[in-house]
Amino acid sequence: MLYTGQGNNIVHRLQYGWTGWTTGAPLDSQTVTAVLEQSPSVFAQDHLTVDAVHVQDDMLQVLFSTDAETSPVTLAQRAKGRLQHALHAQGHAVVFSRKVAVRSVGHNARAAVEQYLGRQVAKEAFADPRFAARLQQYTITVPTVDLAKPAETAHGRYWYNLHLVLVVSGRHRFVEECELVCIRDGILAVGEKLACHVAMVSVMPDHVHCALRGDPQRSPNDIGCAFQNGVAEQMRSGRIWEDQFYVGTFSEYDVDAILCKH
Repeated sequence: MLYTGQGNNIVHRLQYGWTGWTTGAPLDSQTVTAVLEQSPSVFAQDHLTVDAVHVQDDMLQVLFSTDAETSPVTLAQRAKGRLQHALHAQGHAVVFSRKVAVRSVGHNARAAVEQYLGRQVAKEAFADPRFAARLQQYTITVPTVDLAKPAETAHGRYWYNLHLVLVVSGRHRFVEECELVCIRDGILAVGEKLACHVAMVSVMPDHVHCALRGDPQRSPNDIGCAFQNGVAEQMRSGRIWEDQFYVGTFSEYDVDAILCKH
């Protein structure tokens, strides 16, 4: 395996909204707020930071920031377990349902991410318009992948959308048609293999963007490394990527909408 992500400084901006439903007695807003004010100690070992909270009688919503090693499924399990334990310790006998919902959110909504990927070629202002026209065919949308739909598991629903950017090692530039086709098709093939369905990909000479719906059991770091390894294997050219990559979460609406609501 060429890329493992270990020791890399993965550039990330990752936030998730977690929703849990309770059974039995209604939630007490004051108790929940008091517990979450201690959130650094509650979640310290899980690399979760509480950004916002919304409490209803039978529902708790928490906005978390986290690292690239944490998958949505792991976040859901840790959030439920830690919160339930902390509330019990305060004498508040809350039992969360087995069903949860997790939604990736970011500073850009889905429409903005898709627009950004769609204008990659235009914003580069290539000197040769013929090359720019040829390169545009390597920015594609996959109509069968709907990023507004969640992935379903036995214990919840996960909206897990990632914007992934891989950078070519040494900023080498791929310009031959066979290379660009291999990268584009490699991204799509790796996505299918991982159950991380790519909705949009934009291949540039020295980097590639993709918007995808992730497998909620895989962390962003795991997904990014899998794409690095899978496409490099297809290219048969060794370590074609920089070790570092960018990965960020996004959704149908941005994080500012959530913060305003809460």
